[in-house]
Amino acid sequence: MLVLPGPVARDEVSGLSDDVRALLQTSRARVVVCDVGGLGPPGLAAVDLLARLQLAARRAGGRIRLRDPDPALRALLDLVGLRFEVEGQAEEREPALGVEEAVEPGDPAV
Repeated sequence: MLVLPGPVARDEVSGLSDDVRALLQTSRARVVVCDVGGLGPPGLAAVDLLARLQLAARRAGGRIRLRDPDPALRALLDLVGLRFEVEGQAEEREPALGVEEAVEPGDPAV
């Protein structure tokens, strides 16, 4: 897990990207959980940081998952078109286990 405390300065981004790559390589994990609860007020600096961390993770063969994101940060990420997994939330592209879609007689074909 990578904890992102308080607002992150621009010169700290490179080091955090290195941390993400190192976590993926040393643990052989596919996902790095980033605790963003203390990141501070959501803004473009936070969006830039998370985009760069996700890029570093993808280049290392993994991805990041957010823990405790502020609802305003999630809305901002959606607004700029960045999708992140959030801890405790099912992935959008996979249905929940044990859920099957039923078709009622008389439903029009789609």
